[in-house]
Amino acid sequence: MSSVSEGRFRSIAVPSITPGPLRTALRTDDGVRIEAVYEPCAAGAGAVAESSFDGTAIVLAHGFTGSVDRPAVRRAARVFAGRAAVVTFSFRGHGGSGGRSTVGDREVLDLAAAVTWARELGHRRIVTVGFSMGGSVVLRHGALYAGRPADEAETGGTADREGRTRARSKAHADAVVAVSAPARWFYRGTAPMRRLHWVVTRPMGRMVGRYGLHTRIDRSAWDPVPLSPVEAAGLIAPAPLLIVHGDRDPYFPLDHPRSLADAAGDGAELWLERGMGHAENAADETLLTRIGDWAVTA
Repeated sequence: MSSVSEGRFRSIAVPSITPGPLRTALRTDDGVRIEAVYEPCAAGAGAVAESSFDGTAIVLAHGFTGSVDRPAVRRAARVFAGRAAVVTFSFRGHGGSGGRSTVGDREVLDLAAAVTWARELGHRRIVTVGFSMGGSVVLRHGALYAGRPADEAETGGTADREGRTRARSKAHADAVVAVSAPARWFYRGTAPMRRLHWVVTRPMGRMVGRYGLHTRIDRSAWDPVPLSPVEAAGLIAPAPLLIVHGDRDPYFPLDHPRSLADAAGDGAELWLERGMGHAENAADETLLTRIGDWAVTA
């Protein structure tokens, strides 16, 4: 697995206006084919001021072993579509996408391709919402991708500043939501995380991942180790950041969201949800509605 900071993104051309759901394939900077679905906002006229076609779009990043067609992802997309347009996609190695999962490293390229597609469809404001592994990806993406500064607008160049890669403007998020995200890599403090590490790191585990969990996993170790979620959280500002975590999460205890919020400082809002478990499977419609409302107003 190889860490990546930024680059070009290619997608299949689509019309600038579409009346209903649209399924397509995107190409990431490293050439991986990613399946994606666009759904227009389902809110009635005037229901949400910024939910017109050219307003806000929410890009949803699922957790490990998820995909664009999983019921929990479709449920979240349906709720979010009541507030804004929604783009869902399958990370590499998941669902109908190509490639192999790098468990949060090169997945930033998948998310950047989906964000770019939403902007190419005409949306001015993009909010990324990630669950579990997807939560770590939206944090890293928020830190690594930002709009171009004014003096680079004509040249299309990039500049590094304060640990952040300022990449092409179409790939950046205007606000970030991380749900059930880890703060640190290589965490093995809970039984579910020890099982996950066995799936990712052992040949037999990767076989279970492929045939039992329908997830194709890259066998290579990270080289170099990518920016950690807690390091990324401190680089997202001035974009708004929302951190959501359940107090019954079996994967990551509450020190993870608290560490993320501490790292982000005043730039983050922290919701600790009573009785909630882990990621999109545990997020009920009430919570998803609150997240959707935050996304269009943050």
